[in-house]
Amino acid sequence: MEKIRDYRTDSTKWRRRVLTLLAAAKAAATNPVRTQESKGMKRRSFVLATIATAFALLPFSYYGLVGAHGSTKPNSAQTPAAEPMIQFNLVPAADAIANCFPNATVKVTVLRTADEEGTDTFTLSAKRLRPNTSFAVFLTELPVAPFGAVQYLADLHTNAGGRGSVEVNAIIEEAFSSQVVNGQRFRKELKHVVFWFADPADAVDCIGPGAAPTPFDGDGEAGPAAFSSKNALPGAPLP
Repeated sequence: MEKIRDYRTDSTKWRRRVLTLLAAAKAAATNPVRTQESKGMKRRSFVLATIATAFALLPFSYYGLVGAHGSTKPNSAQTPAAEPMIQFNLVPAADAIANCFPNATVKVTVLRTADEEGTDTFTLSAKRLRPNTSFAVFLTELPVAPFGAVQYLADLHTNAGGRGSVEVNAIIEEAFSSQVVNGQRFRKELKHVVFWFADPADAVDCIGPGAAPTPFDGDGEAGPAAFSSKNALPGAPLP
């Protein structure tokens, strides 16, 4: 049994690592700067992506490989395994934001590892945003106002070139909010992602002065919503 637990732990760590490498390799393939890399680097990226794909298909434990107590049941019905990685893009939350950052790209990647490690891995990567700016990232019930139930997840900080990324280990795929209304408890699914300007002053260039602050930051005074998963309507990007 100890060997079985060791195998499960090691394979889970490798799975998280190779899936992260695969996500990075996919992102690099769309980066024009990477097209100038040497042939050696290209071969290395290809090998990493191949290894990542192979490991992503491995079972999580000895039991998943050969069945309980080393037996298999070829005639039993099997549920197709869920994809190990979820990826989707966010879009500007309003026309004013789109006009302000016409070339911005924002990608969310979620590695489904909660069953093995207790948390999923959420990564948000952005480029061509406002330089040296902080944004407050939330999981939300709705991707547009009034947004419904929300969960403050992380802060995203951009560098001088307008690039930024943040990684969070938390329950993402099955995230929800629970609240009591008139004596009854209701569950609200958090299947969308939205991030706000953390400081209202940072949005003045896009929307002009005088906009009322929103409560979407730790200090209770954020700017307007910047990017959202509203492109996923009427569905949701998180299953």
